Amino acid sequence: MKASSRKGPGPKVTEKALPRKSAKVRLPKGPIWQWSALATAAAIRSGAISAIEVVEVHVERMRAVNPELNAVVVDLSEEALRAAKAADKAKAKGTKLGMLHGVPITIKENVDYEGRPNPNGVPAQMNIIAPSDAPVVRNLKKAGAIVIGLTNTPEFSFRAFTDNPLHGLTLNPWDPDITCGGSSGGAGAAVAAGIGTIAHGNDIGGSLRWPAHCNGIATIKPTQGRVPAYNQSAATERPMLAHLMSAQGPLARSVGDLRIALEVMSQRDPRDPWWVPAPLLGPKTKGPVRVALAKLPADMDVDPSVQKALRQAADHLERSGYRVSEVEVPDINSVWQTWCDIITNETVVMQEAAMLKLTSVDFHRAWNGIKAKASTLDLQGWMRATTARNSHIRAWQLFFEDYPVVLAPTTVKPTPGPREDTISPERVREIFWNDIRFISAINVLGLPAAVVPVTLHESKPIGVQLIAGPIARISRLMQRRRSRNEPGCWCACCGKRWAERPRAIRPSRHGRYIHHGKCSEGGRPNVIPQIGSLSVALYRIRLVGASTRRTAVGAAGGRETEFRLCENKDRGRSTHLC
Repeated sequence: MKASSRKGPGPKVTEKALPRKSAKVRLPKGPIWQWSALATAAAIRSGAISAIEVVEVHVERMRAVNPELNAVVVDLSEEALRAAKAADKAKAKGTKLGMLHGVPITIKENVDYEGRPNPNGVPAQMNIIAPSDAPVVRNLKKAGAIVIGLTNTPEFSFRAFTDNPLHGLTLNPWDPDITCGGSSGGAGAAVAAGIGTIAHGNDIGGSLRWPAHCNGIATIKPTQGRVPAYNQSAATERPMLAHLMSAQGPLARSVGDLRIALEVMSQRDPRDPWWVPAPLLGPKTKGPVRVALAKLPADMDVDPSVQKALRQAADHLERSGYRVSEVEVPDINSVWQTWCDIITNETVVMQEAAMLKLTSVDFHRAWNGIKAKASTLDLQGWMRATTARNSHIRAWQLFFEDYPVVLAPTTVKPTPGPREDTISPERVREIFWNDIRFISAINVLGLPAAVVPVTLHESKPIGVQLIAGPIARISRLMQRRRSRNEPGCWCACCGKRWAERPRAIRPSRHGRYIHHGKCSEGGRPNVIPQIGSLSVALYRIRLVGASTRRTAVGAAGGRETEFRLCENKDRGRSTHLC
């Protein structure tokens, strides 16, 4: 359903009429801004639609919803339209096309974008002009992607909530009363709302995975060194361990888009000495993959909705052929403390004095909350922390020999308000130590971790985190398993699949199909199908009325519905999202 055809108050989003379908090309359903990056690239490559048509629709979408969200803070639409025209001319000349030729994306405003300021959320840094594109920007442009805007980030990208004195607060498209996360909160909110098909972000303490959870989208934090990073505009180099804990990565509405974005972002750039030419595909696994459902520490205050979501995710993985066991992962508490000690002490020595002169009271409150949880280290203490990091990495790598994948929470509490970290330093400590302990700890290990949404709780998305060994193993998870991803439908109870909907099967109230009383397992069907290979729903968000409330809407029927994962390719008139 096109947004312009819906009834009721609120701003209308005019949709460009789709071009007439070619006999050989089947265009995706729904408005153009809903299409995945893969589908968009394929449609442009086939000639079914032009790059300029695609970019115009995404620009219209941005102008319709962004004034309320404040996700994109630098509008590059004029530049993007010129790039789209050039992309169409290049295609007409028979030029070899990149994997993302003509595909609209966004970039986080804390990496260099040639000729533009790189303020990193700080008004006093508006005079820092990027002399060249950062490696991730350069790689995306080389692949043909078209940047339509730069997204918001907190001051120095150092908070888990996206707000700053330069651009203001970014809202969550699902609900303005919860945070969009941080520091890639602008990126997460933008792609969740249909502004661009892929959003760039980065992660040193959860800044990709936390916004993905908050905004109900997917992301992957790659192994450190897979995606090159460098800002020529920076006055000094980053300290060693801060660099080793940071990663550039994509956020998207589908795992397929993450896969292609990661491949594009991972191309070599000689400016990053830590870049590793690692293959994206890992070795084939022998037999069923064992998954460790992380046992939560006893001191954690865990909301029942999180426990339920983790159990649902475990059930879906088991239905896909994985073997899930609840086990204790190696010393997550000490791993988190090592992360906190290292990043805090390096920041105190290298950046704190300069940062505090340029930042707001809100930043000071948030920073002091993190700092208070860290141990103050002298030189000997800092060196001991770095050796502890080596021990933690070794312990986890040995753990992955038995359990190649870890299923863990992103947060153990409901998503907090948009400025929760300004309440008090105590609240900041609670958020980082209790709520998102499993997010930040993974950075000090340098491991890859993906986040996918699983369910809704009180109309707000809940995601889970999947962690794997370095470099190759997480990529194997991102490949679709043919057994249940082939076109067709499958029974929500017993998992049997058919090439097409058979007459003996009726639709369930959840939009899937159930036997007429013949299911081997019986009982009530799960609301969410399995997430076996990290497949994630493609959904769209609609403005409702004149308020900032958002509602997830089924892509097929255009009706209000629950948010669901879906791995099948059924294109029927069901209300599930696929």
